Amino acid sequence: MTNPYFDLKDRPLRPPGHAHSEHAPGRQLPIVLAVAAGGGLGAVARYAVERAWVTSGTAFPWPILTVNAVGCTVMGALMTVLTARFPQAKKLAGALLGTGFLGGFTTFSHYENGVRELFHAHAPGTAVAYLLLTVVAALAGVTLGVFAARAVVGTPAHQEASRGH
Repeated sequence: MTNPYFDLKDRPLRPPGHAHSEHAPGRQLPIVLAVAAGGGLGAVARYAVERAWVTSGTAFPWPILTVNAVGCTVMGALMTVLTARFPQAKKLAGALLGTGFLGGFTTFSHYENGVRELFHAHAPGTAVAYLLLTVVAALAGVTLGVFAARAVVGTPAHQEASRGH
């Protein structure tokens, strides 16, 4: 079987729909820097929340649950607002604030580690509650963020146009 992404001379071809200008060499540096700067700031913000709201042992890990739920809510609102009102700034602003800051602020690895620690501390009920509640809170947060942003800024024009078809 041949690879559809390579031609006969083994040069990579772009898959259909991936002929974006940001794939050109040198165009990624501003995005990478934005993600790095935002990610660092987001991680510091999460650390500050953890230091201000300390839990230990088998206590329910409310700080990380809250960070993940709030981060998901803000992500839903942010991407909706950027798409609806600032599409020309979406790539860089999304990289800085979404992938960067909110990606550094929210944490799957810390969440997973908290679940593991609760099981090891013989608190399986708390572990399962944390496991399930985080997923529900994150999904509800994204949905709430999208709907709240749409109530304020409206539905993005490209989505509004696709409804008529």
